[in-house]
Amino acid sequence: MLFASLAHAEKTIPLEDNSLILGEWKLYAETPQLHLEKKMVQNKWNFRDNGFLTSTAYDPRLDGIKAVNVKYSVEDGVIKKQIQPGREKIESCKVVKLEGDNMTLHCKYLYYLLKR
Repeated sequence: MLFASLAHAEKTIPLEDNSLILGEWKLYAETPQLHLEKKMVQNKWNFRDNGFLTSTAYDPRLDGIKAVNVKYSVEDGVIKKQIQPGREKIESCKVVKLEGDNMTLHCKYLYYLLKR
């Protein structure tokens, strides 16, 4: 049983600070499991040096672009970010891939696939 749980353990890349994630990323897909089909999206995440993550997305209900700012920080090797603006509820996101211009984050319910 111990071997089965170790086989499913996810490798994470601990962050020392926000220097590796700063800047704009194109969020192009999300999925509840990496081996499942990905939902394609066209969003942008901008990790800013001032502790804010600006998420920009096309909102068909508004027929336009919507940008929101949420607070984030890097603590204990993971990204801690607000789930919604104005709410103090925080989720932890682990970096599970960071190679060149590609990053994959695993937050509570979803994996986010990003590209610079």
